[in-house]
Amino acid sequence: MNNKVTIYTDGSCLGNPGPGGYGAILIYGEYKGDKADNYKELAQGYKETTNNRMELRAVIVALEALSRQCEVELWTDSKYVQQAITKGWLKNWLKNGWKTAAKKPVKNQDLWRQLIPLIEKQDVTFKWVKGHSGQLLNERVDDLARGAASGPGLLEDKEL
Repeated sequence: MNNKVTIYTDGSCLGNPGPGGYGAILIYGEYKGDKADNYKELAQGYKETTNNRMELRAVIVALEALSRQCEVELWTDSKYVQQAITKGWLKNWLKNGWKTAAKKPVKNQDLWRQLIPLIEKQDVTFKWVKGHSGQLLNERVDDLARGAASGPGLLEDKEL
């Protein structure tokens, strides 16, 4: 049984703050270039939010969708998300009582707190992909996020 999952995530905001959305693609095993049984898309829009919140929410929702422990390669075009993990910002925020290096409260604490147990449960490697560079799956999650932001059924982002 292959427990390798590749995830692409993106967030979008039409104005910042403004209506926003996230998109995520999960691929179990090898991607064969089609939307087979091992391919899943997730998206949702919010009435009033920020881009960074949608970038984070995309990662959270994607990891919550995993029903078992997996080896996850997670691609994001958000340096905010990727560097918070890979450069140790998140660990420092925890150590410093949710304060930045400048001693200011960390933004989006509610979402970071949701993310922590999810990345502890999985074997996640965060990777950065340049947005709008033509990478097929990054472009697709961008389309999902923008479509969700401007679509029907927008939810409230209660913590904004």
